[in-house]
Order: sequence, then C-alpha cells, then structure tokens
Amino acid sequence: MHEWKTTPEVTTEKLRQAFDYCLKKIDENLEAFTYLFPSEASQDLFYYPIENTGWTASFWTGMLWLAYEMTGDEKYRKVAEIQLQNFRRRIDEKISLDTHDLGFLYSLSCVAAYKLTGNDEAKETALAAADVLMKRYREKGAFIQAWGSLTDPDNYRLIIDCLLNLPLLFWASEATGDNRYYTVAETHLKTTLKYIIREDSSTYHTFFFDPETGAPVKGVTHQGFSDTSCWSRGQAWGVYGVPLGYAYTKDKSLLPVYKKLTDYFLSHLPEDGIPYWDLIFTSGSEPRDSSAAAIAICGMLEADKWLDQGDEKKAMYRQAALAMLNTLMDRYTTEGVASNGLLLHAVYHKNGGLGVDECNIWGDYYYMEALVRLLKPWKMYW
Repeated sequence: MHEWKTTPEVTTEKLRQAFDYCLKKIDENLEAFTYLFPSEASQDLFYYPIENTGWTASFWTGMLWLAYEMTGDEKYRKVAEIQLQNFRRRIDEKISLDTHDLGFLYSLSCVAAYKLTGNDEAKETALAAADVLMKRYREKGAFIQAWGSLTDPDNYRLIIDCLLNLPLLFWASEATGDNRYYTVAETHLKTTLKYIIREDSSTYHTFFFDPETGAPVKGVTHQGFSDTSCWSRGQAWGVYGVPLGYAYTKDKSLLPVYKKLTDYFLSHLPEDGIPYWDLIFTSGSEPRDSSAAAIAICGMLEADKWLDQGDEKKAMYRQAALAMLNTLMDRYTTEGVASNGLLLHAVYHKNGGLGVDECNIWGDYYYMEALVRLLKPWKMYW
C-alpha cells in the first residue's frame, strides 16, 4: 500500500504543461463534439459521438468552460453555448429525465455558464432541471431516488453518486431564495451518510428502502466487486461529495465523516496511489480506475479549504492529493498514445464489461478540474 511520506514537487510550470495538454486534446475534439458529445467511455481509447441522452454529456461541456475560464478564448465559449441549447431542449422535450443525474448534467453546463458569463437563459434552464430533480424526492425514506420510473418499487433506492447532484439544489436555493431546494438536498445528504457508510468507513454503492414504509432495507453494489466490497469510484464520490455538502451547509459534523471516508480510501491504495476499480484489490492485475483518483483529488482539494490550519490531517490529505495528481500527470495521460481522451486506465462498469481500461469522460473532466484548482482560486461550477 502507498505510504504518504513525502510531497512531490508539483510546480506551477508542470501544472501548466499538463493543462496545456488538456487544451490540445480539447482542440482536437472541438469539431467532432460541437453538436454531439463524447461517449461515456472510449473504445480502443477513442470516444465516439453520441446524443445528449445519458448522464455524462456535461463533463465535456464542463471541460469547455474550464478551458474558456483559463484562457479567455472565445472558441471554447462558442461551442459550450451551442451545447447549452441542447441541454435546454433536453429539459423542454423531457428527454431521458428519469434520473438523479440532472445535477451532473446541469451544474457543469448551465450553472457554469451562468456563473462565468451571467447567461440568464442558462440560469433558467438549470432551475428547470432542479425542479425536475426535486420531483424525485421520496418522502418515505427521505431521499432522492436514483434511477428509473418513480412508480417502479424495484428502484426505490439511492446511490452514493447522488452526492454530486446535490449542489444543483443547493445552488437553486441560493439563486431563488427558496429554501425547499436546500431542505431536500440537506435531507438527502443526511440520509445517504446515515445508511450508505459501513462501520469501517467503507461504503455501499446503493441502498434500498421499503417503498411502503420508507424503512431501510439493505445496501448492495451495482458496479463494485461484491455487496461487501467497496467500489472505488463510489468511495471517491463520498470523498468529494461530503466536502461539497459542507461548502453549502457549513455543518461541522460533516468534516469527521469526510476524514473517515478519505482515510479508508487512502489506506486501500496500491503503491502508486491510483486505485484499482474496487478497493478490495490493493495489488495484482485487476484494472485501475484513474477516474476515481481524479474525483478523490478534487474532493481533497475542496476539503483543504475547510479544514482548520491546526488539523493534524490537513497537510497529509493535501500531500496525498498532490502525490496522486503527480502520478496521473506522469504515468496515466494519453500523451504519446493514439487517443482522443486525456486519462488512461479508467473503468466505467467492470461487471458489465463497459469501458474497462479505457478513457472515461468524467475522469478527464475531474483531472482537468484538479489542475485548475491548483492553478487559480477557482469558483466551483458545483
């Protein structure tokens, strides 16, 4: 397992070089992904064009906004604003809205646009998405239903990924002054942390409730190795999602939860600090998931803003984040490889045989976000 003994030298020059490589790959992809979007995961290391119907379209748009924010180059804004029309149409025409992932979809596209450019139509689109997300709140159980029809009792569950969807509701509360959004987001956050974290601070991927009574039923996995193991990306969603919740609520009880989740994550990494697809593996030949590392790095960098200077673990977490990012920069990018992606060795869904040892678009986004966080004081799109 990795031991966080020394902080690597991660210079501004190295970060800028890494970010410039991100811009190079975006430039290569601009024409292909203006009216269409990159697939969730690559095939043979190449993304192919898809329509905006899944949960991942916004990660590409978010990369465009990061590129625009850092360079001021209008070509990135132009393509991102073309894509905003697509996100508006998805809401207006009710295209594939049976999902909690509206937070992913509209925070990185429309909320980002509003924060960066003051685009009022983007603001209204994001608020419309927040209203759709609110309809997925289940009073019995006090959570936002993850997937599928609200009339399907077999889908009466939450998943840990939703922690990254909550910022859309927190933001909507701030943007409108309507506390209902905040209440639902905070309630879902508390429900998730109550049931999805095991005694050893590992996490379930998904947790079911009784649709008749709302009583907790069981935690299981969907994309992890087993119901008793810990899916790496799920744990990473917790490492990032809890600090995001703290950023809006300033609830001090969240910081010890963040530490427990992060300690578990860090203590189950292999020597180079980049997790296997499930944290039950710490050595061997199983596929890595570089996207889980990128997500966790962003979480640790966000939490670094909120931990007290005197906190004994503050420096260690930042050191771990820098070490992991350094490894991604040195050994996990597509530089020198035939690919239109950014990060190699990611896993979408191992059990389903999807995107195994490929690039995936959220991993690319979070890698780029991590670089931006270290290059400037960044106002989150979340």
